[in-house]
Amino acid sequence: MIPRYARPEMTAIWSPETKFRIWYEIEAHACDAQADLGVIPRENAEAVWNAKDVEFDVARIDEIEAVTKHDVIAFLTHLAEIIGNDEARFVHQGMTSSDVLDTTFNIQLVRAADILLADMEALLAALKTRAMEHKMTVRIGRSHGIHAEPVTMGLTFARFYAEMDRNKNRLEKARWEVATGAISGAVGTFANIDPAVEAHVCEKLGLRPEPISTQVIPRDRHAMFFATLGVIASSVENIATEIRHMQRTEVLEAEEFFSKGQKGSSAMPHKRNPVLTENLTGLARLVRMAVIPAMENVALWHERDISHSSVERMIGPDATVTLDFALARLTGVIEKLVVYPDNMIANMNKFRGLVHSQRVLLALTQAGVSREDAYRLVQRNAMKVWEEGKDFRTELLGDAEVTAALSPEEIEEKFDLAYHTKHVDTIFTRVFGD
Repeated sequence: MIPRYARPEMTAIWSPETKFRIWYEIEAHACDAQADLGVIPRENAEAVWNAKDVEFDVARIDEIEAVTKHDVIAFLTHLAEIIGNDEARFVHQGMTSSDVLDTTFNIQLVRAADILLADMEALLAALKTRAMEHKMTVRIGRSHGIHAEPVTMGLTFARFYAEMDRNKNRLEKARWEVATGAISGAVGTFANIDPAVEAHVCEKLGLRPEPISTQVIPRDRHAMFFATLGVIASSVENIATEIRHMQRTEVLEAEEFFSKGQKGSSAMPHKRNPVLTENLTGLARLVRMAVIPAMENVALWHERDISHSSVERMIGPDATVTLDFALARLTGVIEKLVVYPDNMIANMNKFRGLVHSQRVLLALTQAGVSREDAYRLVQRNAMKVWEEGKDFRTELLGDAEVTAALSPEEIEEKFDLAYHTKHVDTIFTRVFGD
């Protein structure tokens, strides 16, 4: 990813230096296991560890690969240059390139998942803080973009918290799914390497042995991982879209923090645009872009092909780096989001009581009016508000058919906002616990 949308800790996971360091550790641990089994001399295994403090020369490896046209062989050749050809002659004993490549890829995905899980913890904390702050800040709920009934801003934050908490659980499962390694040799039969080597390497690197590999680790694991990233990205967009709508001039119930010296438009000095959440909407599309290729990687020819390789070299870093940046940016947006409770009340009252129509409808049915007639009575008064700018409560009080069923006091009571927030505590307990 370009530096604009990347953070250093995540980016470092995908650097050539990190990749080659993991390759080295896999080979070194495999040599230890081979020595324990008596397959190779102990002194050769120990010689490999002489490179443990060496910074591998990326340029030199690239130079060798330009000749060999094979990245793993280029690395092994460079390793032999460092520790000596005779000392390195048992490195990669019985292994195949995919043993190194696939195990490394899964280690990188696990490390990326750990960063993303920390990102999500920070986002959850921000959402919970704002939910508690605005637990009873009343705003209008909307369906189809149209005023529906009152909710609270706290419920909006709580809804996003619950969604992200589900995503965190999904990512934990996806992390577990890809935390496997394979050191099983050509076509995965262990013909030239003992399964104990795989077990040893996986234990040292925090993985589980892949129960059955071919020459590659099964790609359904990776499909789940990237699909999970796609779902998380969609939730990021869900929150971003809500904020973008709230910041519209006609709504202005909340807006992104606008810092001193910030400019909104090169042409119009008055502009304060939701640039961060618009950016998040775009970044979510990029993360989701990895999902279909990851699923198409599942179907490989026989015991292996490399049609998945070019895909993973791109979607691995791109999807994780982008989502890491997006989650951190969204956390900042939530923490600094400016909320306007007065505007929320003003918007709710814009159509002079219409949002209480369901309560009047239900009261009429409870008073003995048929549902069809009750709907007709409420709707005809509601349409006067839409079309003529009338006041809903005033129209109801002046409607003889309505007042024949409901007293003025009963009609007035149906406009109490507290009615709509009486179960907020119950919902919060479900989401956040006691």
